[in-house]
Amino acid sequence: MKKEKQIFESLLEGSGVSINGNNPEDLQVHNENFYRRVLSQGSLGLGESYMDGWWDCQSLDDFFYLILRYRIDEKVKEDWILIVHALISKIFNLQSHSRAFIVGEKHYDTGNDLFVSMLGRTMGYSCGYWSSNPKALNLDEAQEAKFDLICRKLGLKSGMRILDIGCGWGTFIKYATENYGVKAVGLTVSKEQEHFARELCYGLPVEIRLKDYRDVNEKFDCIVSVGMMEHVGYKNYRTYMEVANKNLKEGGLFLLHTIGSLKSITATESWIGKYIFPNGQLPSIKQIGESIEGLFIMEDWHNFGPDYDKTLMAWYENFKKSWPELKEKYSERFYRMWEYYLLSCAGSFRARNNQLWQIVLSKNGVSGGYNTIR
Repeated sequence: MKKEKQIFESLLEGSGVSINGNNPEDLQVHNENFYRRVLSQGSLGLGESYMDGWWDCQSLDDFFYLILRYRIDEKVKEDWILIVHALISKIFNLQSHSRAFIVGEKHYDTGNDLFVSMLGRTMGYSCGYWSSNPKALNLDEAQEAKFDLICRKLGLKSGMRILDIGCGWGTFIKYATENYGVKAVGLTVSKEQEHFARELCYGLPVEIRLKDYRDVNEKFDCIVSVGMMEHVGYKNYRTYMEVANKNLKEGGLFLLHTIGSLKSITATESWIGKYIFPNGQLPSIKQIGESIEGLFIMEDWHNFGPDYDKTLMAWYENFKKSWPELKEKYSERFYRMWEYYLLSCAGSFRARNNQLWQIVLSKNGVSGGYNTIR
């Protein structure tokens, strides 16, 4: 094990992270097999060994920030598991119509109690907008600011009918109907979200459907999709845009809110894919550009990726605070898994390894030009 530890220490050089050091971002290794496991299994070994209690870190978000900021992950030999997944994704369409509901069952149906505790009053499970003026002071304000930003970018007006692809627990369309007077149809692939959203929006001009986006064929004044493209898969990006184009009325706008990757990828990161978002993939600028070519005009492209760091840390604080009640249902290993998920993602956004994009698209251009709203 001594050799593997030396290799691991050499990889960390220049990052500011030490093994068994005294700083919050330092690794505290409890099992010497940790080094071999990570060196042989890459990101999957790192995440699973944390879940198994083989190592700890007082500030896991700062650990990932430093590792990604200084590109330490690029020094490790390519993850063979990721290579296998990439080959599989080349051969098969992992996000095909028949597989569309897998992520709903594996992630979003985990339990509404978990998400209610974590997400706060707005139940917004995507990046909040902390950069608004005046600046949001807490998670709920940041999520409402995001909801309102979307409504203003789309130019929503009373009487409009909108489609929300990937509506989650229905909180955005509830906000839009109550504050802008629109009618809405929301799509989800999660049974738990469907039940929650129908109850939440009861009495409002809202229809919640447990349906894949490829099964919609009707016209809407505007379309919005928040945190959904991450589940579409690179083989389906063009289909996704064709569906949006087909269902959008002339003169309407399509707002896409998605996490973005700095590189074009065709496979899911191993640990995230196994434990959090099965078959998830983050689109790149190139992949989005190719998917909209000939279908849409890009009116606005807004990046507020640093706001996701704040959002994830707020979710983590809510989760940690609620754990005494949640632990009656969920295991300690689940706690470590969810902690790892939230804090590793926070560190990634802090390092600007991932981005958050809001993109406004029109079919044939906005007459007189689009009025960019921030």
